[in-house]
Amino acid sequence: QVQVMESGGGAVQTGGSLRLSCTASGRGFDELNMGWFRQAPGKERERVSCIRWNDDTTHYTPSVQGRFPISRDNAKNTICLQMNDLKPDDTAMYYCAAGFSCTRTTFVRAEDYYVKYWGQGTQVTVSS
Repeated sequence: QVQVMESGGGAVQTGGSLRLSCTASGRGFDELNMGWFRQAPGKERERVSCIRWNDDTTHYTPSVQGRFPISRDNAKNTICLQMNDLKPDDTAMYYCAAGFSCTRTTFVRAEDYYVKYWGQGTQVTVSS
């Protein structure tokens, strides 16, 4: 059983930055792909970014590519999402996730990633 917990959300003006952190624990956490999903009201939950456990390969949704680098520090059981140049469309609940498909293939429905573990979420609100 793996547990994940994220933090770092908040309210920011357009163009601002936030840094989300997620700490994982439990048996086998270090052999799971990890990353971030987000969900805005009325929209599908989408994969924002992910990082593979074995080779640190990363993938991003096009809308955040170049703005939201993801990184992992296994020694500290932590992944981070550095969110730069935030826009109102980035407003959503952000969820840390572990144990899911982290490839170039993207899906409209979040369930198609077969996420094993979810964090409780942290709210990001970007005002104009």
